[in-house]
Amino acid sequence: MSLEKAKTICRTLVESYGNNAIDIQGGEPTIYPHIYELIAYCRDIGLLPTLITNALVLDKSDTCTRFIEAGLRDCLVSVHGLGDTYDRIVGVPGAHQRQMKGIDNLCVGGIPFRFNCVLSKTALADLRGVAKLAMDSGARVVNFIAFNPFEDQQKSGKRSDENVPRYSEVAGPLTEAMDMLESAGIEANVRYYPICMVEERHRKSVYNFQQLPYDIHEWDYASWSWTGMTSQRMRDGHLSHVISLEEATIRPVEYPGPLNRLAVRVRKSLEPHPKLFDCAVRVHRSVSASVQRRRTGQRQESGKDWLYRENARIRARDHCKYVYGEDCGHCSAQAICDGFHGDYASLFGTAEAVPIEGELSASDPRHYIAEQDKVVEIEDYGWAL
Repeated sequence: MSLEKAKTICRTLVESYGNNAIDIQGGEPTIYPHIYELIAYCRDIGLLPTLITNALVLDKSDTCTRFIEAGLRDCLVSVHGLGDTYDRIVGVPGAHQRQMKGIDNLCVGGIPFRFNCVLSKTALADLRGVAKLAMDSGARVVNFIAFNPFEDQQKSGKRSDENVPRYSEVAGPLTEAMDMLESAGIEANVRYYPICMVEERHRKSVYNFQQLPYDIHEWDYASWSWTGMTSQRMRDGHLSHVISLEEATIRPVEYPGPLNRLAVRVRKSLEPHPKLFDCAVRVHRSVSASVQRRRTGQRQESGKDWLYRENARIRARDHCKYVYGEDCGHCSAQAICDGFHGDYASLFGTAEAVPIEGELSASDPRHYIAEQDKVVEIEDYGWAL
């Protein structure tokens, strides 16, 4: 992607969507030829830039300094295992040692950082170690990503029962790691994982599609729908017209396959730009009764919460083919849980579901997550608190 195209996308995110923060990912964004200029530009126009990175090139202190000078806000470091396990997962000998040096340099440079950890089979034995690394290094947040539901991986053919663990295999090591993080006061989040598969005390940390819009560290569905369109993501694609959240929800767009070039994803607040929502709410209220009736079995909601929640359902149901098991029908959290990813269900079925019983049915996606303490950086106090 050219720097000029990337800048135009970023400018659109501010001017059309009111975004105030951005995740820059790849591939590996630190090797993008114009990465420093892009970060500086984001800062200049009011987008606080995060890098989603393996941190390998950050093993050089002068590289960290350049990122600081460019205006980097923080890093989301992909820690998918430790030691030789990490080297094997990423296919780079010595990668773990370089990553540890990169994290040390982030600490020395005063650059805040968080961790992402994909829960592959080979990573499970290292979850306690990842939690301890977060505690020792000062990571703000640890995200455990149970099963990446995006179709770029769905079409790659890389997921199988050889590298994808059963949810029941994940549960024990994940609980131990989350207990460690909670005792240390470190925020932990579990992405794309059935709510019933975690201990009750950790349900506040489970974020599926319906919960993601309420996470101050996560992406905005409105601008994500636009940046996810093929024309924005292809290197030579011409930018398409700006779409509203309502347009993406009522007339969902299709998402492309795998990418090897730089891509940008947007992370934003629970309260997007009021101009966008004023428009979205007005449009929603004018949606025909026939469209409303097609949403059978759904409680009639209104305004921005309805739009985000309906968009979440589309992402789960239509894009990722999530399904519910037979026992899910007896679960009090079914209405706010996506269930089992379609690929996962094709590998393992849905018999692992353990319905949550003995409490009132949860209808609000915030039913559990409202109890979680979130890390809020100083520059976000104005809107996040």
